[in-house]
Amino acid sequence: MMRPEARLYAVTRPLYSEESFAEEHKKVYRRRKNILDHIKQYLTFDTKRTKNAALSLLPVIGWMKIYQIKEWLLSDIVSGCSTGLVAVLQGLAYCLLASLPPWYGLFSAFFPVIIYFFLGTSRHISVGPFPVLCLMIGSVVTRLVPDDGPPANITGFEGLTRDEARVLVASSVTFLVGLMQLAMGMLQVGFVVLYLSDSLVSGFTTAAAIHILVSQLKFVLGLQVPGISGILSIVYTLKIIFQKITSSNVCDVVISLVVMVVVFFVKELNDRFKSKLPVPIPIEVIMTVITCGVSFAFDFKTIYGIDVVGYIPSGYESPMAPNLHIFQETAMEAFPMAIVGFAVAFSVAKVYSVKHDYTIDGNQELIAFGVSNIFGASFKSFAASTALSRSAVQESTGGKTQVAGLLSAVLVMIVTLAIGFLLEPLPKSVLGAVVIVNLKGMLLQIRDVPSLWRRDKPDTVVWVGTCIAAIFLGLDVGLAVGLGVELLSVILRVQFPRCSVLANIKGTDIYRDRKDHIRIYEPEGVRIFKISSPIFFANIEFFRDKLIEALGFNPLRVLKKRNKALRIIKKLLKKGDLQWTSEGFLNTSFGAQKESEDESNMEELDQPIDFKDLPTRIDWNARLPANIIVPTVEIHSLVLDFAAVSFLDMSALKGLKTLLRELIRVEVDVYVVACDSYILEKLHDCCFFDDEVLPTMFFLTLHDAMLHILEKCPEPAEKKSIYEKIDTTVTVHKPTTSLRIRDKNAPDRETRF
Repeated sequence: MMRPEARLYAVTRPLYSEESFAEEHKKVYRRRKNILDHIKQYLTFDTKRTKNAALSLLPVIGWMKIYQIKEWLLSDIVSGCSTGLVAVLQGLAYCLLASLPPWYGLFSAFFPVIIYFFLGTSRHISVGPFPVLCLMIGSVVTRLVPDDGPPANITGFEGLTRDEARVLVASSVTFLVGLMQLAMGMLQVGFVVLYLSDSLVSGFTTAAAIHILVSQLKFVLGLQVPGISGILSIVYTLKIIFQKITSSNVCDVVISLVVMVVVFFVKELNDRFKSKLPVPIPIEVIMTVITCGVSFAFDFKTIYGIDVVGYIPSGYESPMAPNLHIFQETAMEAFPMAIVGFAVAFSVAKVYSVKHDYTIDGNQELIAFGVSNIFGASFKSFAASTALSRSAVQESTGGKTQVAGLLSAVLVMIVTLAIGFLLEPLPKSVLGAVVIVNLKGMLLQIRDVPSLWRRDKPDTVVWVGTCIAAIFLGLDVGLAVGLGVELLSVILRVQFPRCSVLANIKGTDIYRDRKDHIRIYEPEGVRIFKISSPIFFANIEFFRDKLIEALGFNPLRVLKKRNKALRIIKKLLKKGDLQWTSEGFLNTSFGAQKESEDESNMEELDQPIDFKDLPTRIDWNARLPANIIVPTVEIHSLVLDFAAVSFLDMSALKGLKTLLRELIRVEVDVYVVACDSYILEKLHDCCFFDDEVLPTMFFLTLHDAMLHILEKCPEPAEKKSIYEKIDTTVTVHKPTTSLRIRDKNAPDRETRF
């Protein structure tokens, strides 16, 4: 029953097949560019394109031209100072994850920021150390330069201390990561980040957070635990920690607990009252200053034996060339670092660009981070990305542009050059506690798994598979496993798509899955089949099986049975054992004659039905002579809804054509509807059509095809009364061009169904 407030619309147009629509509405010819055209355009000199290219390579020019000094400068200064304080602390803390002396974290919070200021397209992210990336670098560092035992046999380690060798490894890996990012940016392959789904990134970062938590336990507990990398490294590390836990330094444990509780509590206050606070309370910096002063005043290092940051040299070190031998040893590990570093930074940048209404360029971001890491590695910094908490500080404190990032780098430089010595008594347990507290967001992602399972089970499998693999196999292998699981889930979704049988919703031109509705109309002998996926080599057999299941018969089997029966009938007629009368076939012998195996294989049985040499056509659904049994086919028309089919490959074309031929040969009319124009062009280009498979079987819409079927095969009056007449009236105007098996001279009339 129609809703009283429902609005109605009426459309009067001709009934269209694809062929008749193409004849009446000519398409505009569009010449598509080929590869040579694109190359020629790329190499052609154009002043405007050159200017745009220069601006794209130096995005700073674009936003500096619109920089509003009065409105933005003060906000950028406040944001830069706040972010700089956090950057100093996080640089020292995250450097522990990379298994390097803490002051090298200050280098990573300075050099990459300077380069990103000129080349980056995001105005709000804070570039510098990222804990997941630091941990991945740390695993490489401890593998080549372990805590216990000699370093790997690499040219260039001669005469270096353990810390110097580790710095060489970290900077060389960072240089290689930068080269990879720069190469991807130059090749315009920024789209690679699209292959990292939200579920994969969430599962990966959760696993990374667990790795980071375990790696910081030794600082929080004050234990000496060697760095372990590789498969099951987290298990071996926990085993050592539990074996030594009775030797924990009580002072380190107390300091860590106090810092974690206070920082966690104040961070919760910051989140709850962020709308009322002008700037978030920099509690990490405050607690660092307090514990540093207390540690110096009471000489914690001497009295309680705690591990402190220690000597921090003033100034920057001279540039250093990367080690090519290390390139060879770490190439497989550097690539996932390049992808993870870019993916995280691009994801955060995209969030802020949407919030503040400006655009970012993925390829330019790759170039910016590539050059930043190459430049930073030359000055002994390690791979940079963006930390979510630090970027949140830069944006929430009013930062408008990367001027705030530049000022934060200046503050880091001041600490490095002048006041770094004040941080020497800082306990490393404080840095570990700060790192652990900042893992809250990543660790709490595990709460999303139950709701994700209810919404999308394949995505949940990707999340769980990535997380478990990254925890136990290592972050680099875990990322590869996660990508494999993700691609497998996509393949399975496409290879086994949802197929459905549609029916008409009474009183409308709408068609839905017949299992989902009650008031539906299904004309007798008509089947509407829909597949919601591209059709290609991997799912063409699945498509065929599902269609046969929906039809209720196998057309090839029916065709072979009919041809076999036809040959028997011809043989009986030839021998005189069967005669044709006005009332039909008449047996003149007892029983039916069967074929021998040799005779049954004499010719192909899947060829078109040939009624030549027969006095009449055979009604296969009627009783056949000589007790011959052939499967009956109650369907006379099949409609294939291709509205959701985006492409067909050559295997699919071949399989589809074979299937259509089999159906046509068993006297089932096939109609393909809502086919994309690109697919139609491909069908013509691939010589898909022949004497059996005709272009006239393609219709513009599903409703057009149904009207044509009901006009061609009207239902008996007694059947119509069963279904009730549909209220919708469609005026069908006969076009001047003839449709498939239609009388073009027939007058206009209204068709009701």
